[in-house]
Amino acid sequence: PSHDKPKKKLKEGQKMVYTKQSYTGKFKPTNPQKYIGDLSNIVYRSSYERKFMKWCDERESVSQWGSEEIVVLYHSPIDNKVHRYFIDFVIKVKTKEGIKTYLIEVKPYRYTQEPVIPKRKTKNFIAEVKQWAVNQAKWEAAKKYAGQRGWEFMLITERDLGSM
Repeated sequence: PSHDKPKKKLKEGQKMVYTKQSYTGKFKPTNPQKYIGDLSNIVYRSSYERKFMKWCDERESVSQWGSEEIVVLYHSPIDNKVHRYFIDFVIKVKTKEGIKTYLIEVKPYRYTQEPVIPKRKTKNFIAEVKQWAVNQAKWEAAKKYAGQRGWEFMLITERDLGSM
């Protein structure tokens, strides 16, 4: 679907406003026996997540996978409260050494980099800094959770997905 078309017809005198539509939907696996969780509710929230789901579903080495099936508690540096973090994916991969479990977070590359301080500190920059701080807290909690179980936490970006 094109992201440039307005959703509804404009009335006379109305201005055209373009908004970025999110790329969300429900995923239907071709190998449902591999999925951990509710098959009727596999939701992707980006084209990157959809691509990763397809990769998990089709890859022979992935024995099991689930989307937002693992919840980790983290302490937010913004409001000083404990929140729940629904990790994007859990996958079990067959290796020569046996089954290896990974917790996977799929993010655009730019969100995995610390914000660069601009000349003017705009509201947008402040929001990016806050999101960066929250993401760091989430990822640290996920690494700890994974490590306690002998698993590994990984961030995957469009750069990684391009080679999948």
